[in-house]
Amino acid sequence: MATVYPFCACLPKPELASQVASLPYDVYTRAEARATAEGNPLSFLRVTLSDIELPDEVSSYDATVYERAAANWQKLLGTAVQPDAAPSYYVYSLVMDGRCQTGIVGCVSVDEYNAGIVRKHERTRQEKEDDRTRHILTTKAQTGPVFLAYRDVAALDHIVERTRAEETPIFDFTAADGIRHTGWRINAKDAEEVRKAFEAVPILYIADGHHRATAAARSCEQLHGAGESGRTLAVIFPSSQLKILAYNRVVKDLNGLTKEQFLAEVAKVGEVTENAPAVPQAAGEVSFFLDGKWYGLRFRERHQENPIEALDVSLLQNQVLQPVLGIENPRTDKRIDFVGGIRGTAELERRVNAGEAVAFSMYPTSLEQLMDVADANGIMPPKSTWFEPKLRDGLFTHQI
Repeated sequence: MATVYPFCACLPKPELASQVASLPYDVYTRAEARATAEGNPLSFLRVTLSDIELPDEVSSYDATVYERAAANWQKLLGTAVQPDAAPSYYVYSLVMDGRCQTGIVGCVSVDEYNAGIVRKHERTRQEKEDDRTRHILTTKAQTGPVFLAYRDVAALDHIVERTRAEETPIFDFTAADGIRHTGWRINAKDAEEVRKAFEAVPILYIADGHHRATAAARSCEQLHGAGESGRTLAVIFPSSQLKILAYNRVVKDLNGLTKEQFLAEVAKVGEVTENAPAVPQAAGEVSFFLDGKWYGLRFRERHQENPIEALDVSLLQNQVLQPVLGIENPRTDKRIDFVGGIRGTAELERRVNAGEAVAFSMYPTSLEQLMDVADANGIMPPKSTWFEPKLRDGLFTHQI
């Protein structure tokens, strides 16, 4: 069973929420974050990516970066953000292009993360773990939520619907990218019902935020589980409401092959068609852009019995990227890059037309596939999922 705890969230003042809220720290370069926060002293990027206020020659992992983050967090606490009066659960809704996803905000147990009740599917990187752990320990806060999913539970749906219908929003704004963000506090009389409903949920799945979850566990260990450090900030969504976009690939060269040789090699692993749609129409298919033209590839061999090998990103890696293009490790090979599906296929065409060799447009991984891999204690290939819309930092902060 899953244990989800209420907590005293640090919430932005309603009229300032749109100025405070920011996209997650890991979707920006330093230059992009600096440009986004320019002219906005309340931007939460000044907490999550405080190096934007320091000279470029200062490393993002320098001690002054974490000290600046802590100082900026304290400034926000005195001006735009305030702790809630009592521990609560919250509801957080995001609407993008007419599609709404609504989750419950609470804290999950670090012990349950370590035990696999909060289940992961990605491998984390040491330097990013170190960074977020230092950030938590220095600011004494978890400044962004872990994005979790669960198989739908009717009782939780009813609580969310009742809260949205009966409670006054604690913030409600539409961000510059057109996504509407609304939050509510769940009435205290429903708190026990929320807790019991989650006890019927056997597993929570990390959709996004693996480094945050790991950093929370590491900071808990360093603090010996004191106070709130044994709990991790999360927004928890029913899986039926979530949408995964494709995570596409661009390769810089054809590994010494001519176009004709490459096409011949690809034809050995499946059916190749010319003038195919830029977006593949079904699992087991990939589209690729080469020399100004879209091609389709339908893989001949699929491995349905193995949830990792059955992923389209695995089929592409194991049958094309590694044996044909020589990309042994996509995590480290500089010849491959990854493009989030939110950028569309026009970005793939642009990059190939600008000089890169070939781009692959993927069919999205499904939530069910993600959960199957996690249930098998497996690790997905890098860049298998791209979730939209992104949760905003700064709307709910957990002090430890």
